[in-house]
Amino acid sequence: MNLAVIQLDITPREPETNLSRAEKAVEQAADSGADLVVLPEQFVVGFFAFDAYSSYATGLDGAIFERLAAVAADNNVGLVAGSTVEDLEASAAAGYAVPDDDGYANTTVFFDRDGTQRGVYRKHHLFGYDSTEAELLVAGQSLAVVDFEGLSVGMTTCYDLRFPELYRTLVDRGAELVVVPSAWPYPRTEHWKTLSRARAIENLCYVATANGSGRFSEAEAQLCGRSTVYDPWGTTLASSGEEPTQLIVEIDTHRIETIRSTFPALDDRRH
Repeated sequence: MNLAVIQLDITPREPETNLSRAEKAVEQAADSGADLVVLPEQFVVGFFAFDAYSSYATGLDGAIFERLAAVAADNNVGLVAGSTVEDLEASAAAGYAVPDDDGYANTTVFFDRDGTQRGVYRKHHLFGYDSTEAELLVAGQSLAVVDFEGLSVGMTTCYDLRFPELYRTLVDRGAELVVVPSAWPYPRTEHWKTLSRARAIENLCYVATANGSGRFSEAEAQLCGRSTVYDPWGTTLASSGEEPTQLIVEIDTHRIETIRSTFPALDDRRH
């Protein structure tokens, strides 16, 4: 299976610009043979554009999610649609299970090739350091592992990387690939690289990080890019710099089986 990780240039507070870029990037990835595509965290309005969250929040049946479903269907790919701001009240009114029937969440949706919603993940660990995310949003309460054409895909988001128990739980639920849509800024680049690689090594699974690119303003953070795909040994299969790009990597489920059988560290755990 071919996985495409999209590193987008994100213009804060310009959702139409960002959605158009995402649509073009997914189309290019599909033309290059991608089966599954991953977009960055909060790529619609920009992670640090906190003042715009409520203006562009939408329920899971809203226009932004409908547009992303169409992107998956039009290009015949599975799509981990980065994340965007979900209006929990609107989702609850539409019949979706939500952690709270009021407020907003940082929400990732997995769309199948026909645009069907296959999984919903709301970011568990909300970032409070030099950020108002934890004040503005409601934390997620459930995990998501999606079986996509024989590959079990777990979903996490950015700051979640610092909490290894979340990744071990996903692997216990069968995850073979964990995707990490992110908005990781400078100067914590070494943390970004080390933590994501460690999650792959300790869980003997693929980890794919999809970061954004660009500066939000002189007063706000600059994203460090460096999206990367690691194999279950922690070997880098593909990595980017800080500029917009896309990575396409083959995910080999047989390699996961081989590594876990020859080096069965997961079987040696003591609880």
